[in-house]
Amino acid sequence: MVRVLTSCSFPKVRLRAFPRPRGACAVLFHNALLIAALAVVGTGWNSGCDRGALPGGGPPTPAVTVTHPVRHDVLEWDEYTGTTASPETVNVVARVSGFIESAPYVEGSIVRQGEILFVIDPRPFQATLNARLADAAKAQAQARLAADQLKRYTLLLQQKSISEQDYENVKSASEQANATLASANAAVELARLDLEWTRVTAPITGRVGRKLITPGNFVNGGAGQATLLTTIESIDPMYCYFDVNERAVLKYQQIVRENRRDIAREGRMPVRMQLPNGTLFPHVGVIDFVDNRIDPNTGTITVRGVFANPDHTLLPGFFVRARVPGSGRYSALLIPDLAIGRDQNLSFVLVVGSDDIVSRRTIVPGALFGRLRAIESGLSEQDRVVINGLQQARPGSKVAPTEQPIPPNAFPPPEDLNVDLPDVPTTQTRPAAAPASAPATSAPANGAQPTTRGAAR
Repeated sequence: MVRVLTSCSFPKVRLRAFPRPRGACAVLFHNALLIAALAVVGTGWNSGCDRGALPGGGPPTPAVTVTHPVRHDVLEWDEYTGTTASPETVNVVARVSGFIESAPYVEGSIVRQGEILFVIDPRPFQATLNARLADAAKAQAQARLAADQLKRYTLLLQQKSISEQDYENVKSASEQANATLASANAAVELARLDLEWTRVTAPITGRVGRKLITPGNFVNGGAGQATLLTTIESIDPMYCYFDVNERAVLKYQQIVRENRRDIAREGRMPVRMQLPNGTLFPHVGVIDFVDNRIDPNTGTITVRGVFANPDHTLLPGFFVRARVPGSGRYSALLIPDLAIGRDQNLSFVLVVGSDDIVSRRTIVPGALFGRLRAIESGLSEQDRVVINGLQQARPGSKVAPTEQPIPPNAFPPPEDLNVDLPDVPTTQTRPAAAPASAPATSAPANGAQPTTRGAAR
């Protein structure tokens, strides 16, 4: 302790000016001397001791990253939760009773219209058909005999060789024979139909389900008690049903009335679909049906989009996100959404001026496009907006900015809906007499007349 005091050029303290205490008093005395020495050392440092002095100066200027807003063409999309469904769903049932002889199709495969799915034992029906053919041949012979007899009696009546009553009896017998022949022919046709129905075929083209009845089992046919054999659902095209709120309906009606060709080409409203895994379905659909009333309980209306599904990616029952254009294509000023702060009902950004001084700027944000937000007012392309280091940048303080442009992959991709729309199939035809306000449409490649409905017609 004495060496520290000497190196700092402080006056020496005479430690022996007082008589040395003994015992416990000695411990207290030494502690008091130590505290006094430390106080002297602190006073010496505060007075400018050369050894251990701290350098002076303020905190460093905070570094921030700034970017310029960029103008880009965008198209707003409204998203709704929807489900996919097949345009055609058929329950394949037995039309005649009998034992299943075979089921030659592959479960879960794509079957074509007319392809054989099940075969019911045809032998009893073949025998019935043979019997009905024999009855028809007998009735035909009787009818021919009655016709010949009627010719003879007609000549005899002209010669007045028979009475009128005899002629009427023969004529009535001929008519009865003809009726019997017609009944026999109808029985033949019914027996032939029963024989044909022993070969259960696919009524539509689509994906077939599992075999609910396997060969060897007895099935019932007929109305009300027919046995369900399997199901078939068409898969190309595919429907997407979703509910649109009433305010959006009015907005879409306005879009169609204004005839904005960049989003509603030739009166048809396009729709996109986001799959459950987050990917965008590659084919653009069109809205071909809108329900005829608003549900008063939910305030929504059911809308249906139809999508081409040539690669069979879509299956019935998918939960998807339907995306409908909510505006025309326009040029918007975009900045990263993370740069925007919220203060109650106001939105703001931090802007660095030419003198590197931070200022707070109130803005009006627009729609969100990925990670970028459209700015309706409050910014220009020359402003430098802080996107990194927001905690260090305070309004009125000076910063060290580093400019970083918005990467090209952050901008929304261009979507030319007008190119894809002509190839989209529709399942409904346009009325023969279209309204005068409806624009003319050209027939698609498949020859079907496209619908002229919009999203809210």
